[in-house]
Parts: sequence; structure tokens; C-alpha cells
Amino acid sequence: MDITEQRIIQEAKNGNRDAFAELVDLYKDKVYHVSYRMVGNRQEAEDVAQETFLRVYANLDNYDPQYKFSTWIYRIASNLSIDLLRKRKKNLSIDAEISGAEGVDWHDRLADTGKGPEEEVLTDELQEEVQGAIMGLSPKYRAVMLLRYIEDLSLQEISEAVQLPISTIKTRIHRGREALRKKLRFM
Repeated sequence: MDITEQRIIQEAKNGNRDAFAELVDLYKDKVYHVSYRMVGNRQEAEDVAQETFLRVYANLDNYDPQYKFSTWIYRIASNLSIDLLRKRKKNLSIDAEISGAEGVDWHDRLADTGKGPEEEVLTDELQEEVQGAIMGLSPKYRAVMLLRYIEDLSLQEISEAVQLPISTIKTRIHRGREALRKKLRFM
């Protein structure tokens, strides 16, 4: 953690709202992306990111500066994402109508890939396949895979973020890769 970030965190701990706003600016995109990759829905990811920063603000005094701030905030975002996934209904069909929106189903909420050059289309399709495969992983594998390969955290940082031993992290990464390999082979 650099000295500027340490200073901002200390000022935020002392009640400086502008310093906390700087922290939000530094991490808002990263927290959103971690959340989005875990929950797969923009609105829910925004909600998780907002809740993450509310929790950070409320618990800033509990942050231990001997650990990286990013690890702490990723742990909060990951845990909130996992909680949200647990609360979701297990068998949500994309053909099901959205309650309160007559005639609108979940297909309507899927992102439009838009038209573009053939390469862009192929890239979009590959990203969708990989995202779909990642979403098909259980939350315990999905969390470590995202933190390792998308957020590029070290095994130690992941261990601190999800509060598990490094050996468990290595096992989950290995099993997550194997599960992705199997899922992507059949697509």
C-alpha cells in the first residue's frame, strides 16, 4: 500500500468525508467488477458495491493496516456477493416473467451485444461463454477464480480476503480451473 493511500485511509478513519470519497473513487470500479463477475447482474452488482462501501464506512475503525486495504475491501465485496447468491432462488428461468412488469421476461434483461466487426462479435461470444462458465461455478470456486485471475491477487491476498488457508485456496483454484475446462469443452 502506498503512502498516499495510507494517508487517505487514516484521514477517513479520523472522520474526513472527502478522504472517504477518495477511497470510494479509488475502488469503486474494482469493487463493482468483482461484484458483477460474481452475481452476473449489473443492478445487483451496483447494490453490492454500494453496500460494500457502506460496510467499509461503518467498519473503517476495524481495518487492520498490516493488511492491504484492497484485500479487506475485496473480502467484503466477495462476502456480500456470496450472500446475495445464496438468497437468490435456485431455479430462476430466463423465460420467467419479471414480477411487476407485465409481458417482460428475463430475456429482455440480457445485454445486447450490438453489431460490429466479426472479430468483436467473436470476442463477445467468447467472453459470454467464459462468463457463463464462471457463473456456473459454485460460489466458493467462483470467488477465488475471480480474485486470482480477474483481480490478479496473490494467493496470500486471496487467503486473507476469503479467510481460508492458502492450501485451500490452491485446491479451489485447481478445482475451479478443472470445472471451467470441462464446462468450456462442451460449449
